[in-house]
Amino acid sequence: MAQGTFTLFNEFGKSKGDGRINMATDTFKVALVTLQAGGTPTITAADAVPTWGAGGTTNLASSEVAAGGGYMAGGISIATPTWTLTGAVVTFDDDGSNILWTSAASGDPATIKVAVVYSDTASNKDAVGFIDMTSDGTTAISLLAADVGVNWNASGVLAETANA
Repeated sequence: MAQGTFTLFNEFGKSKGDGRINMATDTFKVALVTLQAGGTPTITAADAVPTWGAGGTTNLASSEVAAGGGYMAGGISIATPTWTLTGAVVTFDDDGSNILWTSAASGDPATIKVAVVYSDTASNKDAVGFIDMTSDGTTAISLLAADVGVNWNASGVLAETANA
């Protein structure tokens, strides 16, 4: 897995389908964890019922980096989620905004490996997907060293193509 790769959890489609996640009205957040996309302890698309808390099978919040400095527990909200339709492609985006944690140069987490996108509104805080923040799947990055951000793809956070 490469730095910046966004991976949807397999459970995401079921979460939308059974109404646990409402893409139109839920508040979505991005939080940082110590799980890694290329090593142990690992995070994968196949994780069973991934949630931000104890409501699911895989509790991602239990691996959250330590809060402090420029990082607050629970992460940052996606400011202005929007849906657009272009041709047969439906896109979920953050209305051009990106996520940024500003280094406080003291007390910042230094064990960041993955950013998790989850619904803060869903009763179990169901997870949507994750972004590998490392350069090699295992080596942590540090908010102490510099600001850490997620720059969404110009085509949106995620896109689904309708049947033609």
